[in-house]
Amino acid sequence: MARKLVIFDWDGTVMDTVPKIVNTLHKVAQYHALPPISDDAAKSIIGLSLETAVATLFPEQKNKATELAKSYKRLYKEDTTPFTVFDGVETLLADLKAQGVLLAVATGKSRVGLNNLLAHSGLSNYFCLTKTADDAKSKPDPDMLQQILTELAVDARDAIMVGDTGIDMQLASNANVPAVAVTLGAASETQLKQHAPLALCHNYAQLSDFLLSEYVNAELSQ
Repeated sequence: MARKLVIFDWDGTVMDTVPKIVNTLHKVAQYHALPPISDDAAKSIIGLSLETAVATLFPEQKNKATELAKSYKRLYKEDTTPFTVFDGVETLLADLKAQGVLLAVATGKSRVGLNNLLAHSGLSNYFCLTKTADDAKSKPDPDMLQQILTELAVDARDAIMVGDTGIDMQLASNANVPAVAVTLGAASETQLKQHAPLALCHNYAQLSDFLLSEYVNAELSQ
C-alpha cells in the first residue's frame, strides 16, 4: 500500500551522527570521573531523550542526570567528530515529496539540536512536521508519533516509521505504526531483526526501492 506519511528518526537514520554521540558520551564519563563505558552501551541509549539517556547509561548517577545532560550538550558542541547526511537521503526525500507524501521527523534530540542540524543539512524544507524530546515524552512512549499522526490527520496504518534502533522499532510498535529499519546507525542487523520490521535496509538505495515501489505498484493497480 502507498503510505501517506513517512516519519524519519534523525541520528543514525538521516544523519551519520552516531560516532559523534558515542564520542561525546565517552567524554561525559571522563569529565565526571565515571567508570568508562563501551561503544555498544553508548549506542544502546541513542534515541532516548537526553536526561533519560544519561540516567540509563549511568544508573548510579540518576540524581545527577540534569548535570550530566548539561555536560553532554557542552561537550557535544566542542567535539570535532565529523558528521554528514547519509548518501541518498535528499534524493529519497525529494522523490517522496514529489509523490505527495508527507514527511516528518521523530527524534530524541532537543528542539535546538534538531533545528541546528536541519539548518546544517539543508533538509528542513522537506519536512512538514518535526517532533523532539522537548515536544513529547521520550521514545519509546508512543506520544511523539501520536502527536504527529493527530496533527497531520493521518491514520497509523497509512504511515511508516524509518529508524536505526530498537528504540525506534518499539516506538513504532507502541503507536501501531509499521516500521522499516536501517542498519546505518546504532543497532546491528541482528538487533533490528528481533523487532520484525517490514524491511531491513543497509543503505538508502535499498530504502528507496522499498518505499518508492509502494507508489509505483499503487499507480499500476489504478
